[in-house]
Amino acid sequence: MNLLNVRNGKWVRIKTFRGGRGMQRRLSQLGFLPGNKVRIIRSAPFHGPLLIAVEGREIVLGRGVAAHIIVEYV
Repeated sequence: MNLLNVRNGKWVRIKTFRGGRGMQRRLSQLGFLPGNKVRIIRSAPFHGPLLIAVEGREIVLGRGVAAHIIVEYV
């Protein structure tokens, strides 16, 4: 399941990423590492970006990037 399938307020654990090294490196710099727990705070209407809590920070991710993050429920 990818990050887009998670409902607001739910905690999930990152399993892996799909995509190239550049995207993996950038997501790692933001705190999106396999094994880390993240929570969807809010999903913008009309297919807008997601507000995500990770490592004590709030980060906005576009839906295209979020679709490449594979997660599992905690």
